[in-house]
Amino acid sequence: MRLPARLSRRKPDSHKGDYGKILVLAGSAGFSGAARLCAEAAMRSGAGMVTVGIPKSINSAFLKNKAKEIMTLLLPETREGTLSLRALKKITALLEKTDVLIIGPGLGRNGETGNLARKIIGASRLPTVIDADALNALSSHPEILKSKQGEKILTPHLKEMSRLSGIGIDCLKKNRKNIAKKFARHYNSTILLKGNRTLVTDGNKNFYLNKTGNPGMATAGSGDVLSGIAGAFLGQGLNAFTAAKYAAYIHGLAGDIAALKKTQLGMIASDIIDCIPAAIKKSI
Repeated sequence: MRLPARLSRRKPDSHKGDYGKILVLAGSAGFSGAARLCAEAAMRSGAGMVTVGIPKSINSAFLKNKAKEIMTLLLPETREGTLSLRALKKITALLEKTDVLIIGPGLGRNGETGNLARKIIGASRLPTVIDADALNALSSHPEILKSKQGEKILTPHLKEMSRLSGIGIDCLKKNRKNIAKKFARHYNSTILLKGNRTLVTDGNKNFYLNKTGNPGMATAGSGDVLSGIAGAFLGQGLNAFTAAKYAAYIHGLAGDIAALKKTQLGMIASDIIDCIPAAIKKSI
């Protein structure tokens, strides 16, 4: 599958602002890696600028391994080391200067943090990728997704989709396509349902079943990488369905390249990031 021209060709007089200013709200005590993987994947997928909003206490852990190009926004935190509601004002101010929001990787399940995530998602006018703990925060209030202020990509695995929809995992496995399409249509979102043959649907006529990827990608952090790719593609001007479709494809292809280099048994999520440029090169 070939990438669209806006991803594969750049004008000679372009600058970083042309390719998306991404804000990643992610990480908590013990989970700084999720924020790093997501942000680095976005950078490797063509994002112009990436800022990561993290609890201030995990800054040292985050800085040890992050790419030098990633900027940080240190935010107020709860006693558990997760983002606090007190961070809302600073986040809202930065969203005014941002093109795309990614929220959820490693965010934690603290109740206050979940409330923060719901407030941000409900009020944001930006194209948004919602992943991991942000999906869990929405499971009790999915009506927030009906807001038409900005396009939304949801990236659940089966268990997260079960929480969101209230449908059992066994039933989901048998009816993935129909359930995902119905949910996407009802909640005005694009669903990227992860798993063996990841599927993407906007609930209308657009549907995609991905054929890249391998079992070696069943490793911690792989989903964080996928969210970063999707956010980068949104930032480069693709609509939600198209961004999710190509993100699933490039993510899987990068995983296939990584498996050839490292084996399925030995590959880790950062190997997938390292192979994103090769996957893009094969697709232009």
